[in-house]
Amino acid sequence: MTHYILKTSQTDQSQAEPHFTLNYDAELNESQLEVVKRFHGPILVVAGAGSGKTRTLTYRVARMVESGIAPESILLLTFTRKAAQEMLRRASALLDARCEKVAGGTFHAFANLTLRRYGQAVNLAPGFTIMDQGDTEDVVKLLIDRSGVSRKGKNFPKKNTVQGIFSKVVNKALTIEETLQKYYPGYIDYTDDLRELYHQFVTYKLDHQLLDYDDLLVYTRRLLDEHEEIRRRLSERYQFIMVDEYQDTNPIQARIVRLLAATHDNVMAVGDEAQSIYSFRGANYRNILDFPKQFPGTTIIKLEENFRSVQPILNVTNDIIKQAKESFRKRLFTRIPGGVRPVLVPTLNERQQSQFVAQRILELQDEGIPLSDMAVLFRSSFHSFDLELELNKRNIPFVKVGGLKFIEAAHIKDILAYMRILANPMDSVSWHRVLLLIERIGAKTATAITQELQQQPDPLGWLAAYPKKTKYALEVQRLGATLKEILPLTPAEQIHRLREYYAPILRRVHDEPEKREPDLEQLNIMTAQFRNLETFLTEMTLEPPSRSVDGMAQVDDRDEDMLVLSTIHSAKGLEWHTVFVIWLAEGRFPSMYALDDNDAIEEELRLLYVAATRAMRHLYLTYPTYDTQWGNYFSRPSRFLEKISPQYLDQWSLHEERDAEYDEM
Repeated sequence: MTHYILKTSQTDQSQAEPHFTLNYDAELNESQLEVVKRFHGPILVVAGAGSGKTRTLTYRVARMVESGIAPESILLLTFTRKAAQEMLRRASALLDARCEKVAGGTFHAFANLTLRRYGQAVNLAPGFTIMDQGDTEDVVKLLIDRSGVSRKGKNFPKKNTVQGIFSKVVNKALTIEETLQKYYPGYIDYTDDLRELYHQFVTYKLDHQLLDYDDLLVYTRRLLDEHEEIRRRLSERYQFIMVDEYQDTNPIQARIVRLLAATHDNVMAVGDEAQSIYSFRGANYRNILDFPKQFPGTTIIKLEENFRSVQPILNVTNDIIKQAKESFRKRLFTRIPGGVRPVLVPTLNERQQSQFVAQRILELQDEGIPLSDMAVLFRSSFHSFDLELELNKRNIPFVKVGGLKFIEAAHIKDILAYMRILANPMDSVSWHRVLLLIERIGAKTATAITQELQQQPDPLGWLAAYPKKTKYALEVQRLGATLKEILPLTPAEQIHRLREYYAPILRRVHDEPEKREPDLEQLNIMTAQFRNLETFLTEMTLEPPSRSVDGMAQVDDRDEDMLVLSTIHSAKGLEWHTVFVIWLAEGRFPSMYALDDNDAIEEELRLLYVAATRAMRHLYLTYPTYDTQWGNYFSRPSRFLEKISPQYLDQWSLHEERDAEYDEM
């Protein structure tokens, strides 16, 4: 037999190296380049603070698409929709519009889409309602009142505390008993009552097709765990998975990632265990430490070059995180030239601390640093109260991160409740809310009407013809007729009509209604982009507007150059030219509540690391040596300061300016 050899064609695209339009080698450092070029197998990217993580992921998306990987087979999971959109927008700008086809979004958004499509396998109808935290607390309150359990003792926890207990049970994979023992020991006597209440809570939500944020993840994990065909289908669809901020995942999210990779191990987890500061939300930094165990054969790549801060600041941050008991050892460095040593400033008391910070801010402003390029960070919100007085006294404009969010305002929640009923007539929470807005209807009557109308084949029609002769019958009928009439309209048209219906209610139940009207107008404007009610309600629940109510509908005419005051938790991911970290004293930072808990102390250390790594050029660390708020005692500097090498800090000693008359004597 004669053998004939087929030669490989030079134009054979399956063998040829793809041609890249982007010069990756020139744009990325060595470690970043390794991340960008490696696609297959499990990869853990330990991305130090300011190490260009977003840039690296952006280039990796572009490289994958340029290499011929179908964008639809790539899944990018993040903790905010903005983060995913920004990465894909940048990738598209680098390469082309193909990158926009990458599936990117939050864990909760991915869970929502998955459950809408496959949820019937776990007894969920496609039209389930997603509740925000306020709605969830209302369900808890309804069940507490119904059970009468709160009458057993004056100290039974309030609805927000009970909701927090139930959330920890889910996110930390604990029992009611374990949760109470570890986090709420004051309520241990109510263990049996809370266990029964939790069972009612789970059953009630399923019966009424209501899902809270935790449920989205729980049901998705259950779906993937229990239904092999669906698990395989999703795993085969998403052949390449990237997870950002992996240190902030909880056990359920880590399990979902593992299940999504059932048919492959092409998972890249990106994060920094040194910046894991959200345990109160259920995040578990062990997820990132244990990633190599969950995915054997993991390649670990460290990003240690910092593009944000000068080296003197990094010397201090390296010494801070070096104190961690368990971590991926890394040492941040930078090529940014120059820089001055961070300053440690002991003050006599809180009053002097506030005076120093305010005075130094004015001096730096005189040197040409805008107020908006400076931030004061603190462990707890109340730590800045005295400073706020001093800033006002010196006419230093500032903005403090926080405040009532747009979606949390009562009048906005009222309008959204009407719309949730249109989307899901089984939404008893929303029915209860809107019925209570009718005069002469109390909680018991609202519950009774809700239970009765949900037994009807046409709830809105039954309400529009409400049969009972009561003082509130006409108003109940008007509500039913209004909802039935607007049901086929677009979301924008629905809100326009609801505002007309709601106007007299707004004037009756809320103070200063004229100040709330612009918010309703803003809500009306926001709905214009939506043709589908379900999509609109999902967006408002999972990705609500982050600005405060005042900022949504009113133009702030104050000078935009404003100092930032922020808790460290709210400052993560941000950066400023100059950062002040205040109240670095034992009992304040670390918090007194963490002193007897080794895990909590470790998180407090990471919290300081996050604060210090926000600074680009100047870093000031301050603490009062005398605490007058908690009983007039001398306070010790934070234990975290003791392990910072003295050669890395410039210590300032404060002295009061002598009185002018004294100088003349």
